[in-house]
Parts: sequence; structure tokens; C-alpha cells
Amino acid sequence: MIAVTFALPAESSEFLRRLENKSRADRKGISIVRGTIDDRAIEVLHTGVGENICRERIGKFLTDAQFHVLISTGFAGALNDQLQVDHLVLAENFSTVDLEQTQSSLSSLSVRTADLLTLPAPIDSTEERERTAHESGAAAVDMETEFIARACATHNIALMALRVITDTPSQPFPAPPSVLFDIAKQRTALAKLARFFLVHPNRVPHLVQFARRIGRAKRILASALVTIVREL
Repeated sequence: MIAVTFALPAESSEFLRRLENKSRADRKGISIVRGTIDDRAIEVLHTGVGENICRERIGKFLTDAQFHVLISTGFAGALNDQLQVDHLVLAENFSTVDLEQTQSSLSSLSVRTADLLTLPAPIDSTEERERTAHESGAAAVDMETEFIARACATHNIALMALRVITDTPSQPFPAPPSVLFDIAKQRTALAKLARFFLVHPNRVPHLVQFARRIGRAKRILASALVTIVREL
């Protein structure tokens, strides 16, 4: 059986659409989605955004589970412009699968290998991205993979950490990250979002472009995951 984790349904919707024999289930109080791709059984977990909720959910998800491999996936931000929007990134520092064999089996995909950094909050400014890259040596950032990697190590489960880039120094978020998503509430505060764009109407085209990037990222990620699952 293969486990696949996303932070949010907004990241997973296209992949879930491609699952066959789909059903929902409950494991230790958390909701999971089950399905198949060809003859391979898949379980999908939404970890939530950030350390606290991710550690809670992934701990319950992996308890007494028998997974061949776990694919930690979703969106990530680039720390430099060597990684561009839509690039797929295999996190070398977190993945415990055989990277040489994995890259060989994924030769049909354009996947870049780099270090990924897990942070407690999103970063957006070019200066902050550059400083983080210099201090960490990482090329991209997310908010969950480190905690998923720890849980996989505890349960002796092989991990593949794969992310798609949705924002870069030259293509940043259309609004401050705190406006786009409320980590404490695990959702977008629509009233706050609307107020921001009413005050900054010149940012609306950037929001539209960002929404298109997210839609494209979901399709790229879903296609890659289907290929990966079939190759495992």
C-alpha cells in the first residue's frame, strides 16, 4: 500500500479526481481517502498546514499502518530563481527512497533534486528568501515535510518528498501569506482577503494569475504522482 500526503484539499483535488474505487474512511479520528491506481492501493491524508496539526495527524495516520512507501507532496516556494514555477522538486535531504533508482524510473518526468527546508511560516520577500537560502543551503521551502520525515523514520517507512513550485522571488504571492491563509484556523479568511484586495485593487490581476498557477500546479503534480505510483 502507498501513502500520499498533502497539506490541504486545495493541493490534492486533481490527484483525487484520478483515483479509482475512491472511498472515505476514518483512522483514529482522522479522515482519509482510499482508492487505487491500476492495481496499487492508495491512502491519502491531508496533514494540515504547519507543525502542530501535521504532527498530530501524521502520527495517527501511521500508527499500525503497513505502507510500502509514503509520498509527501504538495506545493512549495522557491528560494531562488533557479527553480521556477511548475518545477517538480525531489527533496534530497528528506527522501529515504533510493534516489538513483527513483530518478531512473522517473526519467520521463522533469524532476529536479534539491534540499527542502521546512519553516514555521511562509516567507515571501526576495530579501527573506535570499537570506534563508544563504543560511540553510536549501532551494525550496514548505511547512510540513520535516515532521512527516520524522514520523516515517519512527515507523520505518520509506519516504519520497516531492513538491511542485508555486511561487518564486520573481513570481511571489499576490498578497501577504497571512492574508492568503490563516494557519491558526487552517483556512482562508475570505473577509480579510476581500478587504485586502479592495484596498489594493492593483493586486487583483496578480491574484488571478496566482489562481491559474495553482490550477496548473495541481495538474502537474497529479500527473507526476500517477506516473510515480505506477513505477513504484
